[in-house]
Amino acid sequence: MLVPILIAAAVGYLLGSLPFGYLIARAKGVNIFEVGSKSSGATNVLRVLGKGPGYLAFFLDALKGAVAAGWPLVFVRGPYSICLICAVVGLVAAIIGHSFSCFIKFRGGKGVATAAGGFLVLLPMETLIAGAVWIVVFYASRYVSLASIIAAIALTAAAFFLHELPFLQWFALLIAVLVILRHRANIVRLLNGTENKFVKKKEGGA
Repeated sequence: MLVPILIAAAVGYLLGSLPFGYLIARAKGVNIFEVGSKSSGATNVLRVLGKGPGYLAFFLDALKGAVAAGWPLVFVRGPYSICLICAVVGLVAAIIGHSFSCFIKFRGGKGVATAAGGFLVLLPMETLIAGAVWIVVFYASRYVSLASIIAAIALTAAAFFLHELPFLQWFALLIAVLVILRHRANIVRLLNGTENKFVKKKEGGA
């Protein structure tokens, strides 16, 4: 049991560490750590470079989480419980890798897109609900951070309400806590009224 878990953790971390946001920005001649929120996450790429690069970064970051959580369910042999544990370990490792990538001096994004991709595999219905909540909160407030925090809470609530496996319920809660902790600076700014609202990048300008 220990070997597949360790493999899932290693593969997940390496997948999560792939710095797609950083690479997409570099391809455009931009060091993403020097502009915007100085994060390599998809939100900062979208804010700085526009929809095309931003959506591509989000898709690839989500794909990292989906693959990290999905491959153990297909390829790990043994009881479903073991496969599920490996999938969860893989996703956690991918989120850590995205947030602290070994390829870019242990920097990264907040892991929301990567977590969303993994949960789409593990808890598809709950993830769709959380996605809908994110959209509503974002377009009502224009705060990406607030939408991400409330969506993480909604995912956990949906997992409990829809009576998913207790293991997945508590895992969703753990990730929600992690998302909140990763956004603690944003929470302070939200409370102080100094958090930046998302503004679309103008064509031909920053």
